[in-house]
Amino acid sequence: METVQSYDSGALAQARPLEVGVPALTARQPRLASIDQMRGLVIALMALDHVRDYFSNAAFDATDLRHTTPALFFTRWITHYCAPTFIFLAGVSARLLAQRVSRGQLQRFLLTRGVWLAVLEFTVVSFVWSFNFKYRMGLVMQVIWAIGMSMCALAGLVALPAGVVGAIGALMIAGHNLLDGIAPTIFGSWAALWNIVHVPGRTPFGAVLYPLVPWIGVIALGYACGAVYAWPPARRRPALLKLAGAACAAFVIVRWLNGYGDPAHWSSQRQAWLTVASFLNVTKYPPSLLYVLMTLGPATGLLALFEHGVGRFGSVVETFGRVPLFAYVVHLALAHLLAGLIGLASGHGITILANIFVFYPDAWGFGLGGVYAAWLFVLALLYPLCVWFGALKRRRSDWWLAYL
Repeated sequence: METVQSYDSGALAQARPLEVGVPALTARQPRLASIDQMRGLVIALMALDHVRDYFSNAAFDATDLRHTTPALFFTRWITHYCAPTFIFLAGVSARLLAQRVSRGQLQRFLLTRGVWLAVLEFTVVSFVWSFNFKYRMGLVMQVIWAIGMSMCALAGLVALPAGVVGAIGALMIAGHNLLDGIAPTIFGSWAALWNIVHVPGRTPFGAVLYPLVPWIGVIALGYACGAVYAWPPARRRPALLKLAGAACAAFVIVRWLNGYGDPAHWSSQRQAWLTVASFLNVTKYPPSLLYVLMTLGPATGLLALFEHGVGRFGSVVETFGRVPLFAYVVHLALAHLLAGLIGLASGHGITILANIFVFYPDAWGFGLGGVYAAWLFVLALLYPLCVWFGALKRRRSDWWLAYL
């Protein structure tokens, strides 16, 4: 789910001049390992969530406290960090790119990249989710769509000072829950537009899973926070840790007050772990203020941690993070293909192979042990493919590689 490349500010002066209107970003130019490692980690977590979708035998929402188990709840909960981190880092990367290209070049890249991602969502990504062209749910607007449209919005916002962009992002994140009481139906024939903006749901042309607000705010905030990557590491790391601490503290305080910040309040439960789960069980669709604080706080802290180096683990996840869009599409295809072949071998015919997971039979699926085994197997298959594609990007300087 790559946005733009990530650069070490100290090496920006070494980069060759741009020769085309759209930045010819390639993997030959210096990158920030910490950003690639963070992005790679959330790709691995995202793979866990999608493998769970394809392989789990749980016939209920993993965050439904009436039915879930601790292992199932936290398997789902940990993957909440994926989408906010991806979109925040898209903004950070755009800010890094702004240091070495003109505003017009940056805007053209963000706009063309954003449109390309939306097209990809409705074609290639939709196909690997279902392995057919039936479009039984219509156009499904998921995370790739949200990133693409957020980049298009950022293309307009970057005409403003970075501080103003950050303020708009923060206001959007902090204030959008004031709109929770507005239902799409009050807009009549324009109801689908409100679905796209703020309320997930079915529309005449498809399903909106990722409304654009406040994801646009998240990318705008990332753009503003990207300024810290112009600082030396000795100054940047403490700043990232302070931001992380402030976001985590704000989450705990606002959540404890149990008022504003999320449509679902927490409550004491019959078991202690369920009370903890209730406290952490914030709303993703659309991401509430508390959801963003809960996820971006620790993610920002991990960015600082990755700057200290994390050994072999960092090297492995960096491999995924260098080619995230490739990794996203391929891991979906691998997970679906693996589930489909197992389903075919176990007597389900092509039901699993030729459908999205929401249309699978009730008798299908495995416990969490099987889910985790399938996840590790998918990552093992994905890793050498990412190594290969990363090497290809390092060898070549074609402008179109910036879009893959």
